[in-house]
Amino acid sequence: MYFLEGQQASMTRRVTAEDVERFADITGDNNPLHLDPAFAATTRFKRRIAHGLLTASYVSAVLGSQLPGPGTIYLSQSITFKAPVFLGDEITARATVLKYRADKHILTLRTECVNQDGVTVLEGQAVCLTSDIASDEVGPAEAAS
Repeated sequence: MYFLEGQQASMTRRVTAEDVERFADITGDNNPLHLDPAFAATTRFKRRIAHGLLTASYVSAVLGSQLPGPGTIYLSQSITFKAPVFLGDEITARATVLKYRADKHILTLRTECVNQDGVTVLEGQAVCLTSDIASDEVGPAEAAS
């Protein structure tokens, strides 16, 4: 595989109450800020917000399914949470190639999630080990398309 600086992939997903409740069930993170409307109403946010790591998992979905794609192994991820994600928000997760070390198959990407209003809710950087299952080398011309 060959990756070019600036190459991007993204996905968009609407955050639902069911997603937040399922995430809480899976992780055991039962913070009432995420689950209890009455409690959330007493907070600075005035309503329920999604788990930060639920939002971050959308980045993982981009990395594992699109760029770099199947077989990707996370080596590290830095995350800064910039704004809350509310139920009903439409979140676009995006990964952008910063650099690729072909000899080690290590890809460094800028990662971000943006809501429907263009507000960045999460940003960071991921380092991944790219899959060795792809047998075809893709040159710069093909990778750019």
